[in-house]
Amino acid sequence: MHQEIITRFNSLKEKQLSIDITRGKPDKDQLDLSNELLDISIPSESENGADLRNYGETFGIIEARKLGSELLNAPVENVLAFEHSSLLLTYQTVLANFLFAEPRPWKDIKNPKFICPVPGFDRHFMMLDDFGIEAVPVPLNEDGVNLEEFSNILQNQEDVVGMLCVPRHSNPSGEIYSDENLLELFRIGSQFSDKFLFLFDHAYLIHDFLPSKEQRPLWDLALEARVEDQTVVTTSFSKVSFGGGGISFYASSGNSLDLIKKVRTTMIICPDKLNQKRHVEFFKNADSVKAHMKKHADLIRPKFEIAYSYLDKLPEECGSFSRPTGGYFITYCTNKPIATKVVELCKRMGVLITPAGSTFPKNHDPKDSVIRLAPTYVSKDDLADAMEVFVTAVELAHNNLQV
Repeated sequence: MHQEIITRFNSLKEKQLSIDITRGKPDKDQLDLSNELLDISIPSESENGADLRNYGETFGIIEARKLGSELLNAPVENVLAFEHSSLLLTYQTVLANFLFAEPRPWKDIKNPKFICPVPGFDRHFMMLDDFGIEAVPVPLNEDGVNLEEFSNILQNQEDVVGMLCVPRHSNPSGEIYSDENLLELFRIGSQFSDKFLFLFDHAYLIHDFLPSKEQRPLWDLALEARVEDQTVVTTSFSKVSFGGGGISFYASSGNSLDLIKKVRTTMIICPDKLNQKRHVEFFKNADSVKAHMKKHADLIRPKFEIAYSYLDKLPEECGSFSRPTGGYFITYCTNKPIATKVVELCKRMGVLITPAGSTFPKNHDPKDSVIRLAPTYVSKDDLADAMEVFVTAVELAHNNLQV
């Protein structure tokens, strides 16, 4: 058996593959779904008469804010429409609080900390590093954050200012936080401090590719828990229309809403209103957006099925993997501390995988176990080759075979 694995490694190496599955990106067919946006004809004014070609409408044109209001189920007066991605708005939220949070900006706190579920999104950890904010890891359960650990962190650590997470189709392991989990997070966090910030990067709000667990709108839950002033929800069309070319939405209330308005007013006099209008004309309403996302799902689903078919070949003694119903990633967890070795072996066979450790703060996975796979961007044939490489790498590393 061991010789067969080594022979497979040599055969795959001889193919001289060059495949990159490091990032969760739409493929060309997905991008083509929105090509009409490139040529769509739009008026030069918004529905309230604002000239889309000129300055003004700092917080987004009203029709874009209405679309965001539908998607987030939040009042239009609490929803702003901007550009690019939810990640950008998440960064700007941290920046606003770092400089101007009341009664004390985070920059004036000796060692500010953020609770971050793990495994998590590498860009979130990089963002917090930019500000010198410590990311305190908390484990995820099937229905969301481990509440006991969350509570323990708040009880035993000083200067924890908030939490940051992807609450639906969590990046990279795919969890969907239950309503009960979210309400309990709100209860525990708000009891700890009425300034504790709940920052939700809702990047995969509408990105189901299989039937998925229901989740009440975050805004509804925040209202029920009376923490809307401590809650920020961001989402975008980065994986709906075009990467970096979509529009983004921001929902909050009270001082949290005022803070983002403050920094945005200075930073960006106005968003790209023409692009906002193009998106509104193309999508029209939330139901149309969701219908569009079903087309994405039809393209994504077969690729996940290919990935699962290869992962199912691995013996259970090697590890386990997530089976998400949406989003862009699969997580494989090795039973031995060999994730770094697996990634290195994949590279030797011509396949690039997200570096081991990147789903943890400071790129340090204490168990060296979690590996993120991103199956969406490459062709089905390349994905099959990549998964064959991955399976071979896991078997080599698990059995400590020298090649």
